[in-house]
Amino acid sequence: MLNTILVALDGSEIAERVIQTLGYLVLSPNTNVILCHVFPAPESEIELPADRPQPDLPNFSYFNIDKQMQSYQERLSVKSELELVMGDPADEIIRLANIYKADLVVIGSRGLTGMNRIVQGSVSTQVMEAANCSVLVVKPARN
Repeated sequence: MLNTILVALDGSEIAERVIQTLGYLVLSPNTNVILCHVFPAPESEIELPADRPQPDLPNFSYFNIDKQMQSYQERLSVKSELELVMGDPADEIIRLANIYKADLVVIGSRGLTGMNRIVQGSVSTQVMEAANCSVLVVKPARN
């Protein structure tokens, strides 16, 4: 039984697909869903390797993300909580999954391949490898 599900949303177009996929799961009325968003740490607080491109920071403000997360929360048929945190996305998702003792993490994949995946890294892969629970990776729709 899935008692606790952590759903990682990043404000991109894949977030909507993640929420749709969550809706396909048969959940107990007692299931608790934690919707989380990780804001990247300001550049002054993280060390960026000189040989890698600067990360693309989203143009969303905290207010916009909070509002979007609340709209996702309203669509759920089970109890839920919001977690808006700052830090490294993979580390924070894993930390929250451990804090809440999640039975499942649901996360989107941007579908990066080749050099883009190597250079930019994959948060979903990092979470799959380090999480203490199952991880459901939602891929982008194929055209």
